[in-house]
Amino acid sequence: MTAYKPLSGKKLFRPLIDKDCIVMAANTRYIPGVAKGILRAAKDTNSPVLSEIARSESDLNGGYTGYTPTEFAGKIMEVADEVGLDKWVLHADHISVKEGDRETIEGTKDLVKSQIKAGFTSFAIDASHIFNFEGETVREELQGNLDATIEIAKFISSEMEKRGGDSYGLEVEVGEVGRKDEKGFILTSPEQATTFISELNNAGVEPDLLATANGSTHGNIYDERGVRIEQVSIDIERTKKIAKALREMGSHVRIAQHGITGTPLHLIATEFPRGDVIKGNVGTFWQNIVWDILKVYEIDLYERIERWVLEEYEGKGKSNEEIFGKNSKYAFKEFFDEMHGIDNKAVKAMEAQAYASALMFYKAFNSIGKADYIEL
Repeated sequence: MTAYKPLSGKKLFRPLIDKDCIVMAANTRYIPGVAKGILRAAKDTNSPVLSEIARSESDLNGGYTGYTPTEFAGKIMEVADEVGLDKWVLHADHISVKEGDRETIEGTKDLVKSQIKAGFTSFAIDASHIFNFEGETVREELQGNLDATIEIAKFISSEMEKRGGDSYGLEVEVGEVGRKDEKGFILTSPEQATTFISELNNAGVEPDLLATANGSTHGNIYDERGVRIEQVSIDIERTKKIAKALREMGSHVRIAQHGITGTPLHLIATEFPRGDVIKGNVGTFWQNIVWDILKVYEIDLYERIERWVLEEYEGKGKSNEEIFGKNSKYAFKEFFDEMHGIDNKAVKAMEAQAYASALMFYKAFNSIGKADYIEL
């Protein structure tokens, strides 16, 4: 039995509305060392934090990390217990619903049920892939997304009520993150955002967060030479307009910013609309730390992982750096036992690096001390 169980997402998000801060949502994918460094830094700085994992990474079959929701939740709760962290949330990120058919919806409910049983306290329904590009009105464009989101959200509410009526955090998504056409990124408009939230509210669904397509991409990004570059494509002005439109309709919903890996911290600290954006996802960044540490402490293991990735995901015209950077996440399950049995010195190095980096994120996000606003 863990003493430091995760809080309801709603108990964390609501008190922080317009408090000039962003709460980091850390996706570690791989637990040893990294998770402890992030949570320990949150404890030491009194920063609220989310630990999250997406459907593709952790499903009923283990996803590409090798963890089921129950296994992942158990590991993270152990770490929270170890560091004594009480102002944190366990978030099921990107519960992707790519089709609105009955089989997909029912399979999603099975996953959600397992996440709730495992102790997740916040959920991100992502049906943004269901978009009618032929729709004549914004409502018609979003109808498939709305239908799937409403059904899954009501299922979550029903299942949570069966467990004693606990509140939970809810994130929804309009606009597929990273989607492009021949002109560039396809971005969410303020009208799409307000229509989406308004229709959800009319159906009795009350989200806390809205993820949008605002120019970010998931994971590492590369230039035409295959060299990793900074993430500077986020449309900050559009994000502000969407947040303003939501406030003007009287909504408490704030923005969840996806794809922060690679975004310069000085840009976040000086230009991000903190308060409009209240949740910031950082995932692949932590994965990069794992590979950097293994290169030094577990050279043989790293070389075997690298060789496997390059052989499995060979990409015509792509540099080895880009192939590895975009596909190495799949090695977590392939090398699960070996990676969870690395030398303790490597684990400590990962913890130290994650701790130092988390301190920098909490500072840039202005979340240090903000846990004081949250009641247990």
